[in-house]
Amino acid sequence: FGNVITSIQTDVFKTEGDNVILSCNYSSAISLQWYRQYPGSAPEFLLVILDATGKISQKSKIVEQDPRFSGKLNEKKTCVDLEISAAKMTDSA
Repeated sequence: FGNVITSIQTDVFKTEGDNVILSCNYSSAISLQWYRQYPGSAPEFLLVILDATGKISQKSKIVEQDPRFSGKLNEKKTCVDLEISAAKMTDSA
């Protein structure tokens, strides 16, 4: 529908244990979904954030079992973040 989503940073390099924020700008949306994908594997759903509230409306079992993953929108609702606290080697892709 003409929505544009662009990654703010193409590569992020962190040390294990660091906090990581992955950010994307977007033009408009009803909801924003985050997925992760390991090489050679299908994408895995992580969470949905509603544009209207800026809150997470749905979490996958991955996120339910590993609360290091969270998401939020900026105040202007033009940028969505996926936050990973205490990054692990298995978070890399």
